Amino acid sequence: MRDVLPELMKWWEAGETIGVGTVVATFQSAPRPAGASMLVGPDDSAVGSVSGGCVEGAVYDLAQSVVSSGAPVLQRYGVSDDDAFAVGLTCGGILDVYVEKVNQETFPELGEIAADIEAGRPVALATVIEHPDPAWLGRRLVVRPDAGIVRDGYVGEDAPGPTQTSRTIPTLGSPRADDAVRDDAMGLLAAGHNATLTYGPDGERRGEGMRVFVWAFAPKPRLLVFGAIDFAAAVARVGAFLGYHVTVCDARPVFATNSRFPEADDVVVDWPHRYLTAEHEAGRIDPRTVVTVLTHDPKFDVPLLEVALRLPDVAYVGAMGSRRTHEDRMARLREAGLDEEELSRLSSPIGLDLGARTPEETAISIAAEIIAGRWGGSGRRLGVTAGRIHGETNPLG
Repeated sequence: MRDVLPELMKWWEAGETIGVGTVVATFQSAPRPAGASMLVGPDDSAVGSVSGGCVEGAVYDLAQSVVSSGAPVLQRYGVSDDDAFAVGLTCGGILDVYVEKVNQETFPELGEIAADIEAGRPVALATVIEHPDPAWLGRRLVVRPDAGIVRDGYVGEDAPGPTQTSRTIPTLGSPRADDAVRDDAMGLLAAGHNATLTYGPDGERRGEGMRVFVWAFAPKPRLLVFGAIDFAAAVARVGAFLGYHVTVCDARPVFATNSRFPEADDVVVDWPHRYLTAEHEAGRIDPRTVVTVLTHDPKFDVPLLEVALRLPDVAYVGAMGSRRTHEDRMARLREAGLDEEELSRLSSPIGLDLGARTPEETAISIAAEIIAGRWGGSGRRLGVTAGRIHGETNPLG
């Protein structure tokens, strides 16, 4: 939903009604991940995609029908035995798409959720997409890490007292279901991962019958680029394109400037190891954080890697340099006391073997290694591999 949120909010704020189709589950080689959304606007325009073109026409027609009826629909799309090109997915995948009617009356909480997303505040939205009781379909629960205690449909530091002002929030209709979904949504939010969860009709963890889709709108994952060199500018551009919050850090103020790194969200002048330590102590490093060390200067990168390779929760640590630089760096890190398990976390020389020469090509090589690590890719040409193209979803994604 994040990609189509600006258009959705434009119509929602104008009091219009929108049909929204969202991928809530995928199987096999589905082209779009869970959470991908398509809008059908009040002017009959289509925004976004749920399948890269395979079933958009069918979802478009269904969304118009749902807007007219008001009743949400959970629809599965796969390969059609009769004609795979008519409605089904030609890639052989399967999609579950939840289609609903959205306006200020059906989704009054959308404005606050959009404000949270825009401000980078973590928020999760849980929606009942399947239930034996049709009255439960479309019920929502909004989950925030700092929301406090929920009692009787209110949120506050404690149960609302006579003088306490609390904000009314939606519930699924059952304290048991609310508690179960809220706990699971908090876990998904910490990982920044969307998922469809299954419970019993009243939120029983070992039951079946109720399916709940959770959008986990976590802040952007961080890409930390250490070393304000020309390669860093290219890595910052690619990182921003991939949706990372990009920080460039270097101890040399003449090189670490906003004008040299316009695509970076932050440009910091500080010793790299000191900055990374401070960010970790402040709780701003998480399992989605990517660390790239481009200085290939021992006085910068060895102290930095001592910190980075000992952090318990980072997705990737890569360091630039020739093989000779790499061997020298590894020797220095061993002298500094790092063990082999810690050293095994280092990707060096950084990137995949693409034959890259220019800063831009090298940035693609680095990004390719990060993506492969995130999704479990081999880095080999797809034409010489067998099996599924898309691997299992990584919970850190």
